[in-house]
Amino acid sequence: MTASRKPEVSVHDKLYVGGEWIEPVGKGMLDVINSTTEEVMGSVPEGTSEDIDRAVTAARAAFDSWSVTSAAERAAFLQKISVDLAARQNEIAAIIASEVGMPLPLATAVQAGMPAMVMGS
Repeated sequence: MTASRKPEVSVHDKLYVGGEWIEPVGKGMLDVINSTTEEVMGSVPEGTSEDIDRAVTAARAAFDSWSVTSAAERAAFLQKISVDLAARQNEIAAIIASEVGMPLPLATAVQAGMPAMVMGS
């Protein structure tokens, strides 16, 4: 995908909470607008306060095991995230450039490139 090509409308109807995709409590959806064309480029769930509570509860439950995970194991997780982000860098940059109106080279370097670089450090 490139920022200049009209992307397909991407609809995501679930929230990622506690390591799995779950149905949101509410049924509202929010349109993601292409800042250049003002066309809908995606749709995401409109989270509710109950959805936030479920995410906070899941994060709190995960903390106990994560907090005793060794530094080497944490580093391995971060390295995998870095590799996976880098593999999708162009796709991520094109979506960000379309959504926020950022020039593609800047979106590639900053929005898509920096997280991969930081995670892999």
